[in-house]
Amino acid sequence: MCVSTLGSHTAGIAYPLLVLALTGSPAIVGWVTALRITPYVLLCLPVGAMIDRWDRRRVMLRCDIGRCLVVGSLPLAMLWGPPGLPHIIAVALLEGTLLVFYNLAEVAALPRVVPRSQLPQASALNQAGFAAAGIAGPALGAVLYQVSRVLPFAADTISYGFSAFALWRLQGDFSPVPATRPRHLGAEVMAGLRWLWHEKIVRRMAMLTGAMNFVEASVPLLLIVMAQRTGASAVDIGLIFSAGGVGGVLGAIVGGRIQRYFSFGQVICGVVLLQALLYPLYAVAPSPLWLGVVYGLIEFLAPVYNVVQFSHRIALIPQGLEGRVNATYRFIAHALNPVGAALCGVMIERLGAGQALGFFVCVFALLAVAALSSRTIRHEPALV
Repeated sequence: MCVSTLGSHTAGIAYPLLVLALTGSPAIVGWVTALRITPYVLLCLPVGAMIDRWDRRRVMLRCDIGRCLVVGSLPLAMLWGPPGLPHIIAVALLEGTLLVFYNLAEVAALPRVVPRSQLPQASALNQAGFAAAGIAGPALGAVLYQVSRVLPFAADTISYGFSAFALWRLQGDFSPVPATRPRHLGAEVMAGLRWLWHEKIVRRMAMLTGAMNFVEASVPLLLIVMAQRTGASAVDIGLIFSAGGVGGVLGAIVGGRIQRYFSFGQVICGVVLLQALLYPLYAVAPSPLWLGVVYGLIEFLAPVYNVVQFSHRIALIPQGLEGRVNATYRFIAHALNPVGAALCGVMIERLGAGQALGFFVCVFALLAVAALSSRTIRHEPALV
């Protein structure tokens, strides 16, 4: 699975660079990024209910085959000339749609792979793998993009093929819990919604994560525009994002162990506060190197937050509800991602990168205050 993540990071840096080169418009880059995220918001609730009916391994396998074919259409088209913006948007939408199915199936499958007592360690290993791909992927994608615009997307296509082969070879029981009564999609979606809404800590964390992701969705475009204005090349920009990957790997290593020494509330509140203090440093970074340092520090904290909240949440969810509850959580957590990405592009084009950064810094400061003032988060007991 980490192979496909490496490919996604390799192409991920190339998407905004390609759209910006073709259009010269940060606003269009923001809208394309938002469209790539939108399927997650629109589909995750019904898909989460369907995942609880299906074999999770088969879902992931079919999604990887589909993404291989969809993304593969871009390098094929680019052999004959620059791709059209409608083609790029179609690929982004289809790839984003398949990601919804894949991601929810992957999360729901994790408790079938490891016992619940090992979920923090397993989550940390996953985070470390994703972060490692985040180191190599952007740098590799930027280098490949500099050689040829075709290569990052070709690499992504190949990675999905390798991932599909690995899933085909994967052993284990990933079948759904047998139904004891007739199943209705709407009722199953509502069951996930009701469980999350009545579990106060999960509801609060979903809302906090959603607001943080609204800010996080602005970061890639902000970094690209700010780096280009300091004279950064595509390779320099790739190295900035790879610095974030380095921070992510180190944070994932810490995240699996930190629950032994700090409470749930101390970790969550501490991470949000530290990230809120680091975000303004983007404004005073004098070079791409320092942008990478700040990004790396922020990304170091992200997997610590993710490991702690994810392992805590997955330990609370009853068996058979994993897909629906995680879908509901992710719907709330990602609902504002397209808004953040699109708003960032519009603000950069109309007001400038500095004004856009200032707005998102203020939002993050308010989130830190909200987390620190929440008794539910501060006093939540450890579970795993």
